[in-house]
Amino acid sequence: MKNIFILCAILVTVSCNTSKQESETTSEHPKNVIFMIGDGMGVAQIQAAMAANGNHLNIERLTTTGFSKTSSSSHTITDSAAGATAFSIGVKSYNGAIGVDKDTVSQTTILEYAEKAGLATGLVATSSITHATPASFIAHQPYRKMAEAIASDFLKTDIDVFIGGGKKYFESRKDGQNLLDSLREKGYKTVFSLDELGKLVKGKAAVLLSDSGMLPFAKGRGDMLAPASMKAIELLSQNEKGFFLMIEGSQIDWGGHMNDIDYVVSELLDFDNTIGQVLDFAEKEGNTLVVITADHETGGLTLVGDNIMQDSSAIHFSTTHHTSVMVPVYAEGPGAGSFKGTYENNTIFSKLMNALSLEANN
Repeated sequence: MKNIFILCAILVTVSCNTSKQESETTSEHPKNVIFMIGDGMGVAQIQAAMAANGNHLNIERLTTTGFSKTSSSSHTITDSAAGATAFSIGVKSYNGAIGVDKDTVSQTTILEYAEKAGLATGLVATSSITHATPASFIAHQPYRKMAEAIASDFLKTDIDVFIGGGKKYFESRKDGQNLLDSLREKGYKTVFSLDELGKLVKGKAAVLLSDSGMLPFAKGRGDMLAPASMKAIELLSQNEKGFFLMIEGSQIDWGGHMNDIDYVVSELLDFDNTIGQVLDFAEKEGNTLVVITADHETGGLTLVGDNIMQDSSAIHFSTTHHTSVMVPVYAEGPGAGSFKGTYENNTIFSKLMNALSLEANN
């Protein structure tokens, strides 16, 4: 009888420990969220990059998939500003809107909510950091072309790290202000090269790697996105409460506008290389949600032949603009299950907010 009681006690202990482990590993609330946007990246762009890379991409490592419907409040075909604003504030707005609703009223972004909750925050892009997508997470302006006003909005937040181009919008401004001095006064280290970036070990960082936009990967930018993203993760990870980081592969879109398949593929492969390194971090860290999507598809790309990277007739672009087709959503990590299905792009905001246990109060 005594042995039976001992056996039962052991079984109860094992069961409790197993339940605890399962609870810990199936938590829907990660410590960190890394939100990655391939601007202009539709399924055909992904397929073309696969074809150029031995039929394999790192993005295939994400096991949860869904689809996002991309229309804005003003147009069936969104632009990047409205697309990113839907992600950042949770409501659809008009084409050109930066962090404001359809009535041009500023709405709190997920990055700002994360700041208020004590999380570290960051933005990384292969465009000017004031460009439509990164701007929509930190600025509140009625029109995307207001680059100097958008740059000023960076001073109104406590973002920890931002990396991209656009130095002139902070330094050589029409109003004569030098926002780089203002950033330094707020405790930011201002950095203007990848070498300088690599030497950072802690603290807030404003990293401006070009005067305005950035070069394409194949024409001089080279391997910038992955090391910049991983340095941002390194710096943000020092916050014990966790972090929110948005990473944009900006120029997949630009290749689509030019109907240049080599441009599209080189940018997507650069983005995918970054995805691989981000996933390696997330798997090792164990409590990070990675979500990858696009704001829209660009170019109306269709693949109609067998050897798409060797035969130009196998590639067909139907437009030099955006299209209204749905775009894929990939997720991996705690809370990834909520990204299954088909939904409007603005619901991604609430899914990310729920994952980080943030409560909207606009």
